[in-house]
Amino acid sequence: QSFKLLGFLDVQSVPCARESVLYGSLGSLVVGLGHFLATSRVRRSCDFAVGGFISTMLGYWFYCRYNLAQKRIRQRMLKEGMKNRMLFEGSYLDPERKQTGDERSDS
Repeated sequence: QSFKLLGFLDVQSVPCARESVLYGSLGSLVVGLGHFLATSRVRRSCDFAVGGFISTMLGYWFYCRYNLAQKRIRQRMLKEGMKNRMLFEGSYLDPERKQTGDERSDS
């Protein structure tokens, strides 16, 4: 079972889509209700609610995707570091290995 928003955005499989829709609907409720309480104009409040939904959803979408990209970069760097650690462990290229005076004069 997959839920497709507007017929093309699969909310369950696309990263950050579910949270963006949820935060967008919350933003829509807050902006629309706040505008209605301030002005008592129903139609205008609905327009503000739609604008609040779009702006909140897009704002959180970009924020979440940026954090996801940063997380993937950190994971890639960590994976590469782990691979290098296994390659160089115990050799003279190991940065954590203490070099003695004899080894320093050889290199």
